[in-house]
Amino acid sequence: MVEAKVVVMKKNKESKEGRRGRRTWAAIGAVVVVLVAIALTSKHAQNPKSCQCAQDSRKYTGIVEDCCCDYETVDSLNGAVLHPLLQELVTTPFFRYFKVKLWCDCPFWPDDGMCKLRDCSVCECPENEFPELFKKPMKHGLPSDDLKCQEGKPQATVDRTLDSKAFRGWIEVDNPWTNDDETENDEMTYINLQLNPERYTGYSGPSARRIWDAIYSENCPKYAFGEICQEKKILYKLISGLHSSISIHIASDYLLDETTNLWGRNLELANDRVLQYPDRVGNLYFTFLFVLRAVTKATNYLEQAEYNTGNTEEDLKAQSLIRQLLYNPKLQAACPLPFDEAKLWKGQSGPELKQEIQKNFRNISAIMDCVGCEKCRLWGKLQVLGLGTALKILFSVDSQNYPNQPLQLQRNEVIALVNLLNRLSESVKFVQEIGPLLENTMEKFTSEPPAEEISLWQRIREAVQVLRSGKLPS
Repeated sequence: MVEAKVVVMKKNKESKEGRRGRRTWAAIGAVVVVLVAIALTSKHAQNPKSCQCAQDSRKYTGIVEDCCCDYETVDSLNGAVLHPLLQELVTTPFFRYFKVKLWCDCPFWPDDGMCKLRDCSVCECPENEFPELFKKPMKHGLPSDDLKCQEGKPQATVDRTLDSKAFRGWIEVDNPWTNDDETENDEMTYINLQLNPERYTGYSGPSARRIWDAIYSENCPKYAFGEICQEKKILYKLISGLHSSISIHIASDYLLDETTNLWGRNLELANDRVLQYPDRVGNLYFTFLFVLRAVTKATNYLEQAEYNTGNTEEDLKAQSLIRQLLYNPKLQAACPLPFDEAKLWKGQSGPELKQEIQKNFRNISAIMDCVGCEKCRLWGKLQVLGLGTALKILFSVDSQNYPNQPLQLQRNEVIALVNLLNRLSESVKFVQEIGPLLENTMEKFTSEPPAEEISLWQRIREAVQVLRSGKLPS
């Protein structure tokens, strides 16, 4: 009996050591990949023509282009004020549930998207989780057994309950900047965003590339200096900034090892898609300040709105957090006007130009119905609606010249706007934390003479030995 117990204990120990070993080797692999990628990048940096430009532009200082705040102020305010507030705000019941039309036909091409992982689907939420004000039986909808993941396996179905009445103070009206008809309640469903985080899903290949190709090539092509008007340039920068933010979300919550279900940060992906491109980082900061300006401009409306879900304690908390966000003294002192929208739409062609750009953005909104991954479609629709709401606030309302046309927002627009600002805030924080780390690592390697390049592999071996020993450097 004692001998059997010893054997069992030995097997348990071996099992634990095996799992720990797999995790260690996964971490070792990640470090090696990042170091090798940095080494390869450093070879290009040896070229004086490319080195000087890259080193100077990767240090983000000074005023963010087309904005009224500098990078240092944005990082400081985001870390100390905005990010903590937004992280808490989006967990409250009012901002947790998003109404969305998930099941739509692509208006541009047959959908051939295939989801690689089970994580592509949106999780089912129990009906008793929703606030009473949200509930209403679905009259027309797909039965739960018809909802399948794109990989062909049964998945957690989308909860398709609807709200029985709108919150007081909110209206149901279409956004002129977006494609979805928010008044078509029979086709909408509520999703708990906390149960469906934006992360890596495996959605890739021609279907995913076609989405971004259609957005950029047909609706906001990349501009060359001096060849595009300011308004179209801003549309491109907004989409580029949103694209950069989404790429960072994927890289920051990535499936590193599918066999062990190990999730973590994919720094190589973040560097390849965003961090090594100064214009993409700049556009991310620009989009963040643009959306922040929309929130601050809507201060009177957002302060007076009622965030009523039937949960008095949580609703008062949401109201308090909104006011802290709108009236934060640090924000008002350091960056009172993140973006100045008054300089746009000038001249006789202003109204026509606004209609053209509005049409382009509506097309971008419609393209979200072509995303072949359910969870990607959810977050794509939310963030595009949030950006459309920011455009609506800044460019579709002129309370000074037209006081009889006050700002009117629907509940879903405010939920999307705040969640978008939170996602952008997370991306900016990621760049602030990871960007200097990668830059310092690159400078460490590129500052050495080429004759000592062989020492890179020595450093890799040392890093592997440290990870295997389990003693991380302080």
